[in-house]
Amino acid sequence: MPRPEARLAPVLALVACATSGGGAPGVHAAQPAPTPAERWAALVADADRPDQDRALDAGRKPAEMLAFCGVRAGMRAADLGAGRGYTTELLARAVGPTGTVFSQNPPRFVPMVGDDWAKRLARPALARVIRVERDFDGPLPPEAKGLDLVVMHAIYHDTIWLGTDRAAMNRAILDALAPGGAFVVIDSSAVAGAGDGVARELHRVDEARVREEVTAAGFRLAAESDAWRNPQDARDWNASPGAAGERRGTSDRFALRFVKP
Repeated sequence: MPRPEARLAPVLALVACATSGGGAPGVHAAQPAPTPAERWAALVADADRPDQDRALDAGRKPAEMLAFCGVRAGMRAADLGAGRGYTTELLARAVGPTGTVFSQNPPRFVPMVGDDWAKRLARPALARVIRVERDFDGPLPPEAKGLDLVVMHAIYHDTIWLGTDRAAMNRAILDALAPGGAFVVIDSSAVAGAGDGVARELHRVDEARVREEVTAAGFRLAAESDAWRNPQDARDWNASPGAAGERRGTSDRFALRFVKP
């Protein structure tokens, strides 16, 4: 009977050829897994994404957003103040069929977005999205626990003019996250020290105020990004989608990632 090493020799030689990229016919080296940056670029470029979303990409920088949030397949995430669902769709595609996304709008927003939100959530790519209609004071349902990620993109300022109890909101977000989970806030910058009025008039918020309010709830600031910064922005014009016109997507925006200790 041949020795065990003699029987294994042909197999080992074949494995060596496969991993080195040469040798045996029909055997190919395994392709390296795509990097996160490559994955986000491919996701953003997917032809199945709605045209109206693509039109916003230059200003919204979706690949940078997914990277900054640290999205992974299988995550449980939430998009607060989802509007018509631009960010919800990106998160749903990124977490994949094993993940879940809670897409929240306050009842006051629902008439403004019309049928767009419901139509988007009915698409197959968003089969793992759960629609939520709750006020910002308590934005997530009881089953939204152990979340990995919560995102508020260009929405935190709205909670000011809506009169939201933001201390309660931030505590509710903290409670919904698993330890180590992230709360990402991206919004248009107001001038330093700006008060409540600028939130309604210019749809902006003082970055320092967001930092103070969120950390007061028990979060720790873990990272920030300059991807949406625009030092040429005088911060004196209305950054809301309806009022910004051709300047939409060009406001100076801060990006903060907080984590639950």
